[in-house]
Amino acid sequence: MNKNFEYLGNTFQIQLLNQLIVDKEFAQSIIDVIEPTYFDNKYFQLITQMVKEYYSKYQSTPSFETLEQIAKTEISTEMVLKIVLDMFKKVQDAPFEGTAFVQEKAMKFCKQQELQKVMDKAQKIINQGDFESYDKVEGLVRQALQVGERDTGIKDIFSGLDDVLNDDFRHPIPMGIPGIDRLLKGGLAKGEIGVILAPTGVGKTTILTKIANTAFNMGYNVLQIFFEDNPKIIQRKHFTIWTGIEPDKLALQKDEVMAKVDEIKNQMPNKLVLKKLPSDTMTMNQIKNQVRKMIADGLKIDAIVLDYIDCVMPESSKNDEWKAEGSIMRHFEAMCHELAIVGWTATQGNRSSISSEVVTTDQMGGSIKKAQVGHVIISVAKTLQQKEMKLATIAITKSRIGSDGIIFENCKFDNELIEIDTESSTTFLGFEEQKEEQRKDRVKELLDKRRQREQQQNTQS
Repeated sequence: MNKNFEYLGNTFQIQLLNQLIVDKEFAQSIIDVIEPTYFDNKYFQLITQMVKEYYSKYQSTPSFETLEQIAKTEISTEMVLKIVLDMFKKVQDAPFEGTAFVQEKAMKFCKQQELQKVMDKAQKIINQGDFESYDKVEGLVRQALQVGERDTGIKDIFSGLDDVLNDDFRHPIPMGIPGIDRLLKGGLAKGEIGVILAPTGVGKTTILTKIANTAFNMGYNVLQIFFEDNPKIIQRKHFTIWTGIEPDKLALQKDEVMAKVDEIKNQMPNKLVLKKLPSDTMTMNQIKNQVRKMIADGLKIDAIVLDYIDCVMPESSKNDEWKAEGSIMRHFEAMCHELAIVGWTATQGNRSSISSEVVTTDQMGGSIKKAQVGHVIISVAKTLQQKEMKLATIAITKSRIGSDGIIFENCKFDNELIEIDTESSTTFLGFEEQKEEQRKDRVKELLDKRRQREQQQNTQS
């Protein structure tokens, strides 16, 4: 049996150290059973010991900055300190690919080591003929087999009553569209995900940018990920929201824009991070690792805006495409829940959604499983006339939070100025009734015109 991680290679050990620091949940599950001696490099062993000692004292893993401070305090030899600091940099820059494999392999190794320790103890008890200690042996084996078991989410029904009964127990982050925020009881809370459903060219990026900008303006740290747009275009959209100046005219009023942007930059202590990622290789696990790295570097993300979920690749190319789409959305929801982040994303409508007056959930492109995961689904539809008039019909087609089946018909939706206004609304039923009334009015109008023509013909004859 292997005694350390040497057989798995140097890169594996560097990635494992990275995960011990970056992934708090994984660290919590393995920290008690992973030993410095499992690493084959004395500097790896030193880093592991530092992490374990810090965790023992503070019940949390240290950031890379904290580890550097500890190293500078405790290591007196200049050459050793330089090697350790260089090693920190390698660990911090460890590749994201394959981290799920690294965690699984490391956990199995540690379980195997713990089980071996138990078997050695059991053998000694058997050799001594101490059969009265059978219960002790059974307990040791059970404990070894439970190594690495994570929190199952089980909670006593009476726990945390004060927090549960608090009026603002969700602490939602508004999306910046008052009519919708009101129906969502203030917006989405951390751990909840919302989905914008719209056909091509309607304004998914517009509404997601509006959401990201609103959260930032309210003091939250926001990560806006996009795959298809140029970063400068996204920046200009935010500048338009802050200044009210159309993107094409920002350069003409550069001084005014710079003054406003500098004012906001100096006023806001929080961060709005824009991140462009490749659309043909990025998996949700890789995105999750990047978010974890940002958190480990000291930036706690409150909200993530992912533009958009259809660009994320499945973990395995062998998966059925429709099943994979549902799996990607579930991984997004799991990430937001684990890291306590509000999540917003968007998905394409299918071909029939392009000409629809109201886009419904069954018009979602790809797998309907994407709809099953989201806490909230908001659709956006635009006829050609609405596009010309800078209007849209927005509908809350699903909501686990508040009211759904609500339509905001012909509301202001200006892609240039990133302005969305939902003053008028009606229910789906009301919308259908309204359409029926319009049809009846049209029929009555045609009949009246026909009677008028007949009367004129009778008069002339």
